[in-house]
Amino acid sequence: MSIEYSGGEPKKDAPRKRKPEKDAQNKEKDREVLLHPDLHSEDDAEAGLRPKTMAEYIGQDTAKGNLAVFIEGAKRRHEPLDHVLLHGPPGLGKTTLAAIIAAELGVNLRKTSGPAIEKPKDLAALLTNLDENDILFIDEIHRMSRAIEEILYPAMEDRQLDIIIGQGPSAASICLELKNFTLVGATTRAGQLSAPLRDRFGIDLKLELYTPEELGGIVSRSAGILDVPTEPDGAIEIASRSRGTPRIANRLLRRVRDFAQVTGDGIITKKAADDALTRLGIDKIGLDEIDRRLLTGIIQNYGGGPVGLETLAATVNEEAVTIEDVYEPYLMRQGFLSRTLRGRCATRRAYEHLGLPYDGDGDQLSIL
Repeated sequence: MSIEYSGGEPKKDAPRKRKPEKDAQNKEKDREVLLHPDLHSEDDAEAGLRPKTMAEYIGQDTAKGNLAVFIEGAKRRHEPLDHVLLHGPPGLGKTTLAAIIAAELGVNLRKTSGPAIEKPKDLAALLTNLDENDILFIDEIHRMSRAIEEILYPAMEDRQLDIIIGQGPSAASICLELKNFTLVGATTRAGQLSAPLRDRFGIDLKLELYTPEELGGIVSRSAGILDVPTEPDGAIEIASRSRGTPRIANRLLRRVRDFAQVTGDGIITKKAADDALTRLGIDKIGLDEIDRRLLTGIIQNYGGGPVGLETLAATVNEEAVTIEDVYEPYLMRQGFLSRTLRGRCATRRAYEHLGLPYDGDGDQLSIL
């Protein structure tokens, strides 16, 4: 027997007779969001630029080479691929690589995200609808609740799903046998995964930022798909300002294409790319307005640092997690920012890039 309210009269704005209908509608909506990957896909232009096979996938040679061996081994043994964890900065191709894994194995791909799996029934709906050896891709897997993780453990190890039906004395535990499947988890924050969940992934692959040469190949390939005449120097110019990230490279390519077609002759040359990216506020090494505001804020407001992450986020009006995940990795790789025990510090190179006088104090605490 379920109890709707703890006491008093039922609320007028929530009549009981309409609750089952609303629950049914919400349940169907949740099921559609979870089970139809098209609802999670990016725009068609971006999806059309994604490589479909391992041969088309440019860069990440170490991870790609190892993964190709694991896939071939699974195919020869007629076994499901071991569970795969993909981690690294955003925009490096984790979702694309998951789709390629499914294509190489010749199985279906089901896509969802960690925050979308709120209740055990959501996870049960996903797992019970998988066919033999299918791929279940969970993006932002670090954002799953611990309760969902506990249910996922036996599913990953024993292909069993333990769920509780009912409440109180009438509750019953049911064990469902699942078909063989491979879980591919993607995260930008591998450190936030619990140790038990991470240990259950047999394949752990870290994706690194791309070199300008690798991104140049990606830009040239995407330009061919978009039917945009692009000179090699033009592709390298876009690649060198793309922060080592294919997603940014493809986005900048589409914006440079607009400038080339509207203000030029339609051909992306080095000069056309330079003019367009300068108008977009992206400098020679890929820093945008927010990057410059971050560095300028540290130097001018806090004497070069150290300054805490939350304080810095308030200064530039950005979320702290956005600064930590999106902006800091590239600034640190370029040598403009150092992360210390007391906070963030701007380096001598940051002063020089911004054309500001360097007083020698910014690097004093640049140790971890």
